[in-house]
Amino acid sequence: MAKKTTTKKATPKAAAKKPRAKKLEKKKPVKHSGKLGALDAAAKVLAETKQPMTCKEMVETMAAKGYWNSPAGRTPDRTLCSAIIRETRTKGKEARFKKVGRGKFTRNGLGER
Repeated sequence: MAKKTTTKKATPKAAAKKPRAKKLEKKKPVKHSGKLGALDAAAKVLAETKQPMTCKEMVETMAAKGYWNSPAGRTPDRTLCSAIIRETRTKGKEARFKKVGRGKFTRNGLGER
């Protein structure tokens, strides 16, 4: 004789239970190679020169001093400009950069006011 299999009927309590959320894994800290990123290198160059510069001038100076080189980009100056503008919009007065003219930036607190 075959055994009858019974299925559990959904009870109101079981139907009301929410599925458990999965535990989020903590991200491991990223180990940096010690090299500066483009924005950090640009801030360092502007602090050293203490004068407004275009993004193209900053990229050339960063490469000459060995702070940062473009990995393989064709327009690193445009990428840097976009990143600087994005930082000034998101951080406002706390941003490291300040636009002082058409295409020219300086460290926040330096240059023309």
